[in-house]
Amino acid sequence: MILYDFRCANGHGFEAVVDEQTATDPLCPTCGAAGARLISTPTVGGSCSAGLGEGELPQTWTAADRGDRETVDRWRAQALRRERLTERFPEIAGDRRPVVAHEGVFEQRPLRAGEDVDHALREAQEISLDHADRQAFERRNG
Repeated sequence: MILYDFRCANGHGFEAVVDEQTATDPLCPTCGAAGARLISTPTVGGSCSAGLGEGELPQTWTAADRGDRETVDRWRAQALRRERLTERFPEIAGDRRPVVAHEGVFEQRPLRAGEDVDHALREAQEISLDHADRQAFERRNG
């Protein structure tokens, strides 16, 4: 089942679920006119940040605005967001260098800015082979 946006000849916009891509377009629920699919327009924008690392959070009472409750709560919320992110993506825990390659052979072991490329490539290839061997074993013995 696929959710599409439609517009009828009378200008009413509506969403409808169709069984498959080639299914006929539904009628407008407002006026009963034939609906026509609208071209999807993805929204791209915004920004992303891993947030502050553990070493960048305030380490003293004075750095936390002398224990001001709102300041402490704000820092705690930032620390918890970062903690949840590093639980999901352990490769970013403690290493804030930009990732310059994360696909292909570097999928399991990202290449970071400033690394020795030859050494990183050898490590990534070993990890990739180990990962492929594990997957093959699981498929055979699943």
